Order: sequence, then structure tokens, then C-alpha cells
Amino acid sequence: MSVGHLRLLSHDQVAMPYQWEYPYLLSIVPSLLGLLSFPRNNISYLVLSMISMGLFSIAPLIYGSMEMFPAAQQLYRHGKAYRFLFGFSAVSVMYLVLVLAVQVHAWQLYYSKKLLDSWFTSTQEKKRK
Repeated sequence: MSVGHLRLLSHDQVAMPYQWEYPYLLSIVPSLLGLLSFPRNNISYLVLSMISMGLFSIAPLIYGSMEMFPAAQQLYRHGKAYRFLFGFSAVSVMYLVLVLAVQVHAWQLYYSKKLLDSWFTSTQEKKRK
């Protein structure tokens, strides 16, 4: 998407972005909120990071997989692909990228939950003393 705006390639060579790619650009927000939570073990920033991770990271990826499903279905039923990346059909490459992105965000969410549990128990122990 930024390649076309920076005029690194002509508009003829760059495909139009899918609709889910625009909200997915906001997936940097959960990472920034997570980083802001580290200096003082701020639980509220970490919770906001986890909520926004679902909203800005995982939800657009799920929507993207549904948006590209008709093209994938056409490819696997009829063998017709209209766009290619690196010699492979663009749908196959994009689904591979989607699977990797979901995996990265799922691990991020998993370890954020582990960190939240750890911080929560440590703050509960401090309140008891």
C-alpha cells in the first residue's frame, strides 16, 4: 500500500489493497500500548493492549480471510488465478501471510495474558502485606 503512495513503483504494477488492510495498519497500537505498560507494570495499559489486539490485529485478519475466500475458492475449484506474487497465485501467498500473522498475534495475546496474570498476582501479594 505504501509502495504506491511513495511512488517506488508505478500504479500499474501495484495492486489495490484489500479493505481489511487499512484497519490492520492500526495493529501497531497494541504493541505500543504493551510497550507503555512495561516501565511501571501498568496493568491497565496491558489490558487495553490485549483488547485492541483483538480489535485491530486479529479481527481484520479474520475479515481478510473471509474477503479473499471467493478468490481462493475459484482458484482451487477451477484452477484460475488472476494475480501472481513470486510466481505463485496471490491468494495462496496472502493466505500464507494471514496464517503467519494470526500465529504471531495469537502468541502475542497468549504471552500478554501470562504477563497480566503474573502482574496481577504480584500486585495482590503487595496489597496483602
